[in-house]
Amino acid sequence: MKRIVMSAVLAASFIVPTAAFACEGMQQASVEPKKVTVADVATWSKAKSKFTPVDANGKSTRESQGVIPGAVLLTSSSGYDVKELPADKANKLVFYCANESCGASKQAAKKALEAGYTDVAVLPEGIAGWKKAGQPTSKPNS
Repeated sequence: MKRIVMSAVLAASFIVPTAAFACEGMQQASVEPKKVTVADVATWSKAKSKFTPVDANGKSTRESQGVIPGAVLLTSSSGYDVKELPADKANKLVFYCANESCGASKQAAKKALEAGYTDVAVLPEGIAGWKKAGQPTSKPNS
C-alpha cells in the first residue's frame, strides 16, 4: 500500500503545470504577437510612421504577389537569423506572409519576440489582403 501511494505522489508531481511553481505575482512571458489590420499598416505607411514590414513569404510568392514596399525579406520564416531584422529591438515590426491560411508570419514573429524585440505584430491578411485592399506593392529585391 505504501508503495502505491508513493508512486501516485511521484506521478502527480510530474503532472503539475510549471506555472504552479512560478513566484506569486510573476507571470510567464507571452510570446504571442499582436495582430494589426491592413488599414493600420496602410495608415502608418501613408503617415510615414516608423515601422518595418517583414516578409515571411517564399521566393515564388514574392515574385507572383510582390512585397509591401520597404519590407525586410526573410531568408526563411523559421530558420532566419535575427541579424536579418533591424538592430534596434524597439523597432515596430509587422510580419506578414501570404494570407490568413498561412502561419509563416506568426512563426517568424514569435522568433523575434523570443529574441527580445518588443513591438512585434502580425498582419494576418498577408500580402493577399494588402493587395485586395488596393495597397501598393513592389518587386522583391532578392
